[in-house]
Amino acid sequence: MRLDLSQQMRLQQQMKLAPRIIQAMEILQLPMLELAERINMEMQSNPVLELRTPGAEEQAPPGQDDYANDRGEQAMVVDDSNSHSEDFERLADLTDEYGPDLGGMESAPRASRPVAGERDRKLEAMANTPAREMSLNEFLLEQWAFIEADEAIRRAGKLIIDEIEEDGILRTSLEDIAGGCERPPSLSQLSEALKLIQQLDPLGVGARDLKECLQIQLAAEALAGHDVGLEVLLVERFLRDIEMNRLPQIAKRTGKSVEDVKLALENISHLNPRPGLLIGQRSAPVIMPDATIELDEDGKVVITMADGNTPRLRISKMYRRLVGDKTADRDTRLFIRKNIRSAQWLIGAIEQRRETVCRVIEEVFKVQSAFLGQGEEALRPLPMADVARAVGVHVATVSRAVAGKYVQTPRGIFPLRMFFSGGTKSTEGGEVAWDAIKAKLQEIVDNEDKANPLNDDKLAGELEKHGLKIARRTVAKYRGLLNIPSARKRRQY
Repeated sequence: MRLDLSQQMRLQQQMKLAPRIIQAMEILQLPMLELAERINMEMQSNPVLELRTPGAEEQAPPGQDDYANDRGEQAMVVDDSNSHSEDFERLADLTDEYGPDLGGMESAPRASRPVAGERDRKLEAMANTPAREMSLNEFLLEQWAFIEADEAIRRAGKLIIDEIEEDGILRTSLEDIAGGCERPPSLSQLSEALKLIQQLDPLGVGARDLKECLQIQLAAEALAGHDVGLEVLLVERFLRDIEMNRLPQIAKRTGKSVEDVKLALENISHLNPRPGLLIGQRSAPVIMPDATIELDEDGKVVITMADGNTPRLRISKMYRRLVGDKTADRDTRLFIRKNIRSAQWLIGAIEQRRETVCRVIEEVFKVQSAFLGQGEEALRPLPMADVARAVGVHVATVSRAVAGKYVQTPRGIFPLRMFFSGGTKSTEGGEVAWDAIKAKLQEIVDNEDKANPLNDDKLAGELEKHGLKIARRTVAKYRGLLNIPSARKRRQY
């Protein structure tokens, strides 16, 4: 085998994104709350940034600054003449904070201690941070500490609690629990410990399946003096029949009336099949719309950008003067010039994000304006490519502009991406979005005769009456997406 060394010359073209362009794309994709967090992080790391106060002198666009061009990058020029957002209060004066350290700066300036009367922002943030929620396992271990049992049972109980999942169900077998430790407890010790765990709060925790979970809760109801004999029988023998909605067969086999069975099922429905979720539940994420969409008295769409919650930034006048001061230390001026350039790009990227999102929303509601008055049934097909052509950007830019963005409408808050979808033509020749078909399907099911629900063929027929000719298999697909059960399971006796 022969090894040779050789040199080759090859000419090729490659497209690489400049770091500033990557930053602009990242900022464009950020939702409103994450954008505010990003701005706060940049203000902490870049001393030349400060909040713009109401009535503050407007600065020249970033592209007009002598330091904007770097390695051939073109500055971002954003027209902010249409900005009417409210400004936030200015943070503590950076002159007082960084001034003493600028004389012999060799590295990033250090923050001085807060002046008298100024609250420490870090301590304030820590004080306002909510405490971490207790997990289910921690909640159970706190109760387990007060259980009276010998040491072997207590150790077995801790092993079981560690295997209980977030919903409160124990899906690991006792054999596997015993085989996963160095000094395995016996199966009898694990079984005794499991019985004690199943007496802890919340009721039903430690069950190994749905049936056992419901049985534990019904046993507690019985101890409280409630008559739950029929409920216990239904859970033990008829869970599959309940799932298939076979109430007449259940009534016949139990010797009860259908009304008695329905009443028992109503009681069972109040039980919790996932009791562990009652502990340590995660709070719902906070949604901040990027824009408010309304109709004026003439029926025209009015778009108001909600960027008043986003801090408005500017570059500190003190640092702009200092960078031109020839008497200042050279390293200091280089450090400030670098941070000014970074700040200009950040401000430009934020303004560009606002303009892009606003233009995308405007084009969307030129097509979807009927949604504001009629709801989802009035949605029309709208591909992202059409909006990209109208705005004059790439489809990927539109995709980033709508990612994680929400709009507030008279009908509620909706994700901006919802208004982009394909569709089909109605029997009258008009275009109908798939989401509009789903909304009509849901309306038909909500208004059907519950004693004789419509199967998929009949649902397709009802849709055709409304000018929507859809195949039965498509109806079944949309019914699944909307979590609508089959006709058998929807039937009410």
